Amino acid sequence: MHIDKDLVAASATPLVLGILADGESYGYAILKRVNELSGGQMHWTDGMLYPLLHRLERLGLVESSWGTSDIGRKRKHYAITSAGRAALVERQEQWTVVADALAQVWRSTQQPDRIIEEWA
Repeated sequence: MHIDKDLVAASATPLVLGILADGESYGYAILKRVNELSGGQMHWTDGMLYPLLHRLERLGLVESSWGTSDIGRKRKHYAITSAGRAALVERQEQWTVVADALAQVWRSTQQPDRIIEEWA
């Protein structure tokens, strides 16, 4: 299945903030976690993730620090800030409203008898 780029873009910030709310992480691990959470349906690229992380950092929602991997390679780690946690709560509330509205619309479209009665 292909997920529309507008939907991917809209969900990117809350996904990254939610992942980082579980603990600090680095780019490749975030990409892997998005893939796992979506059941393999969302395949983000470096070119999509890193500009998002840099924007979130500029906004003060995440912070970064350099660390070393188990094999001695340097990599940048990202952590959510208190402002990022507040933004995540706000995004969760927004997505709940959107998801509820969509669920209502989809339920109504799955009731063909109701639709026929309304047109009669």
